[in-house]
Amino acid sequence: MRIGVISDTHDNARNVARIVELLRGAGVSRVVHTGDITRPDTLGVLARLELPIVGVYGNNDVEREALGRAARHFGIELVEPPLELHWAGRRITVVHDRYAHGDLALHDRDVVLHGHEHRHSLERSSGTLIWNPGECAGLVAGQNSVGVLDLAALEPERLRF
Repeated sequence: MRIGVISDTHDNARNVARIVELLRGAGVSRVVHTGDITRPDTLGVLARLELPIVGVYGNNDVEREALGRAARHFGIELVEPPLELHWAGRRITVVHDRYAHGDLALHDRDVVLHGHEHRHSLERSSGTLIWNPGECAGLVAGQNSVGVLDLAALEPERLRF
């Protein structure tokens, strides 16, 4: 199973539309948003993927009530972090700021997906893949990217735009 991983879109509708194109071309079957969606309209653009989408709130998602309504309208699961997923035999934890969850027992999960820092990072610790695919908002020039993760091989791929 290949999943799309999005972080820190910050209501950049043009970039989110580009993400939809990239993930359609990448053949993902599900999408994870690691937070900082910011505005409900962003969820409408993401819903054009017509795929299951799950995600967590980030520190800039202050309109939680409106985001929650939009998420329900579009069939998107959006929750307070951490979000625990069990897909393709893998245990995946989704948070926005990985350092805000210092109690994560890495040995109990295969993957931790996060955002918040607006920078790509990839590491493996205690057998756990810890990955931030980078930002999608355009706040750091030339750093826009979206992630694709093959859950069978635990091989991440970064699609830059």
